[in-house]
Amino acid sequence: MSTSTGTRHTNAAGLTPDESKSLTERPIQPHEQPIIAGLVEMYSCQPSKTTFDIYTNDAVFHDPIGIAQGVDSIQNQFVGLAKIFPRAEIPKFRVLQNPATVPSTTIIIDQDVAYFRDPSSKSPTKTINSLLTLRLDSATNKIASHTEEWNHQRTSDGEDGYMGWLNEQRKKITANIVDAFVGKGSSTQN
Repeated sequence: MSTSTGTRHTNAAGLTPDESKSLTERPIQPHEQPIIAGLVEMYSCQPSKTTFDIYTNDAVFHDPIGIAQGVDSIQNQFVGLAKIFPRAEIPKFRVLQNPATVPSTTIIIDQDVAYFRDPSSKSPTKTINSLLTLRLDSATNKIASHTEEWNHQRTSDGEDGYMGWLNEQRKKITANIVDAFVGKGSSTQN
């Protein structure tokens, strides 16, 4: 059983939402520049052909909607997102200082993304705050694991008992459906 301060209540960075929201911003390191540029392209719904070069081939992307395994599936998720929301803006994007409990091969980002169904609209359809926790492969400095948690809240998975397992299976199915519809026909800009 977990308590209110137990690990089941911490996000992918191993912190409570209040702890991750209170982290200070830090400068982007030179080896992080291509990753940050790729993320901005992805979350702005403007991926290019090279955007997804920031991932290892077997990377995993996990958010409250889906779990995508492999760089092709990750690309399909973000190309699919751009088909639903042809315009997105990032009014807040902060690379956060890692606390001592988080390895230096992890990048933590706090972002707000405003999504627009109508690209000419002055107001977004939805704005989402999320915590991005990126675990890098130390040999390549590419993303091996990319977790997005809305409002810094941990998203349930198979470690949360039967209902968490069901939610994890639903996320995998959702990613597979997106792969089937976007799949080989996915296109990026440029």
